[in-house]
Amino acid sequence: MHNKYLAQADPTTAWAKDAVAGKFVCGELVKHAAERHLRDLKDGASRGLYWKPEAAAHALGFLPAVFSVTDGPRAGEPFYPLSWHTFVVGSHFGWLTSTGRWRFRTGWWETGKGQAKSPLMGAIGVYIMGWCNIPRAQCFLIGQDKATASVPFRDAVAMCRADIPGEADGDSLESRGEVIIRGEGDNAWKIEHPDSGGFFRTLAGGDSQSGPRPAFVGADEIHEFKSDHSIETWKRAIDKVAGNALMVLGTNTPATSQLVGTSYSEMYQAIAKGEARDDSSFAFIARVDKEDRETIFENEAAWAKALPALGETFPIENLRATVAAATLRQSTKSSVKRLYFGIDIGAADFWIDEEKWAAVQGAVDSRAMRGRKCWLSLDLSRKNDLTALTGTWEAGDGGLLASKTWYWTVREGLEDRAEEDRAPYLDWVEDGYLTATPGSTIDYTFVAQQVAEIVAAHDVVELVVDIAFVTEFREACNEVGLETWLYDGPGKPEGRGLRIVKHAQGKKVIFEDRQLCMPHSITRTEDAILECRVVIDSSPVTYSCAGNVHMDEDGQGNRCFDKARSRGRIDGMVTIAMGIGAATAAQKPKKKSVYASRGVLRI
Repeated sequence: MHNKYLAQADPTTAWAKDAVAGKFVCGELVKHAAERHLRDLKDGASRGLYWKPEAAAHALGFLPAVFSVTDGPRAGEPFYPLSWHTFVVGSHFGWLTSTGRWRFRTGWWETGKGQAKSPLMGAIGVYIMGWCNIPRAQCFLIGQDKATASVPFRDAVAMCRADIPGEADGDSLESRGEVIIRGEGDNAWKIEHPDSGGFFRTLAGGDSQSGPRPAFVGADEIHEFKSDHSIETWKRAIDKVAGNALMVLGTNTPATSQLVGTSYSEMYQAIAKGEARDDSSFAFIARVDKEDRETIFENEAAWAKALPALGETFPIENLRATVAAATLRQSTKSSVKRLYFGIDIGAADFWIDEEKWAAVQGAVDSRAMRGRKCWLSLDLSRKNDLTALTGTWEAGDGGLLASKTWYWTVREGLEDRAEEDRAPYLDWVEDGYLTATPGSTIDYTFVAQQVAEIVAAHDVVELVVDIAFVTEFREACNEVGLETWLYDGPGKPEGRGLRIVKHAQGKKVIFEDRQLCMPHSITRTEDAILECRVVIDSSPVTYSCAGNVHMDEDGQGNRCFDKARSRGRIDGMVTIAMGIGAATAAQKPKKKSVYASRGVLRI
């Protein structure tokens, strides 16, 4: 047994005190969780919350008394909870309300890879199914798909079939008849507890039961979830249960483009820090701290902040080999930082080095840009796409640019599109990042009014557009009193008001004077990002657009954004590239992007 806390009278509180005192390495978010526990010991009773160490001890003692470790170097040994398990398990079962039921209805476990989240989730499901005095306890495991849900369930099945510690060979929960397992080998799908009538089974993410009254729902690999529909459905079912009920969400740190996991993680971070009060939600989030990010590969002393089982069941030698490989292969660097160290920037197939992209995200106040040259760029939609308008300003010496994007969509059918696009449109509207216009098609007067206000307050050079719907947009400009004219090329008559310039969208390179095209604009945008010559206003809509991008390329290396093959809406990236392309059009374009020589990073 490596866990020294289990020998103490109150292991959970002892662990929390040591975390706060710095007696072992942990990150700020874990310390916040420990501080919350210690605060609640002092003032929780005033809110009807009571700490019962004997209830925590029952759950902690159940694991090594009944289960054996089923794989790895400790296979066959009693399943002693790891040190971090001590705090998590004790918190879930030791905190009670004034009615005597479990305080925490939901739990969020976020750690690096390989920290034994899945076996613990499986063990807790079995414990609640039959050993928590809940008649006919209904326990479920869900995932983005059946395979994901099956990972902790296979651990649970293996533990039910393994020898009970200290008993004769072959003496298991299954052989004793204390549980019945439906299905053979890896095809097992249900565990039953005959004495109480309880059961434990798997379901795919979208599956549901008729009128469930769950005592336990475990959802593994939340960072892989494309929609929060199943999570919220099961959470509502948990909320309806009058007695004890618990939903546990387990995950690696989500990528920034994994919107569901990121949204939940941010909510539970706020709960852990005390920024949001929710006495019914528990959060354990193991990440390295912000100051560790730049040097994390070299700073082994910080590794345990994201990997609380490091040195107990997770060998440091394994991680050293992973880090060494990532140091040599740029394509895996960000994913290793996210999956093992909780640095939330790595995403699969991000169109550019995501760390560089994250580095240029900031706050752009359009009011502070007054008096500076501004290029507007517009991508119009009629129904399902986003309409995006970007302002790109000269922001300083050395060609520094600032970029800010506004977004519109139609209100009608927004809930359905949010589900279809796997994007939190309703949240973005509520938070002011996205404007929903009434009706089933975009009312361009909303956009025209925004353009008119910018033109009135800024030194706007021109508005760059995808030619689609430009006629209808100019009509909307007339309605709001904004005069416009369409640039037809050098030597052609000029008009009055705002100049509108067409921007080609495909892979074709256009060399005519003042003709803008996507291959050049994309190259200039990449260079501005990689050289940190642009500040892009931080917006979850923009980050989502960037994460969805798919590039189309011809045999000569000319590229454009491919909306049809992208993972979701990319309209904001289209207008950002158009705006930077227009603002830098006077510069001689590089023959090659930095990617042409070393390839696009796949992170």
